Amino acid sequence: MSSQAVTFGQAIANARRQIGVTQKDLASMVMKEDGSGAISAPYLNDIEHDRRRPTSDSLIRELAKATKLDVDYLFVLAGKIPEEVRQNVWDADAVASAFRSFRKACRSQKRPKQQGSR
Repeated sequence: MSSQAVTFGQAIANARRQIGVTQKDLASMVMKEDGSGAISAPYLNDIEHDRRRPTSDSLIRELAKATKLDVDYLFVLAGKIPEEVRQNVWDADAVASAFRSFRKACRSQKRPKQQGSR
């Protein structure tokens, strides 16, 4: 396994394969925020190949539910902060402190070893 970070698209593709569904099947499980139906398989393909990112918090939640991935993990990979969190940001010092703690926790994680390395 590579020590490089996983992208949003890679995480979705890996999870989709792990649950044993096709792109078409997964796309049919992910509903658009406007209620007009499911996303298209070509759109999902673009997401999996990191050519596009989800356009809404709702879509990230739908993808998390369908792939059984943790929604907070997907928000981080998407580079987004959920709207309900952004709406409750009042204290700049508290936000900065929380973010520093988050970064410190991420840095302290052990990276997986690369295959073939000793």
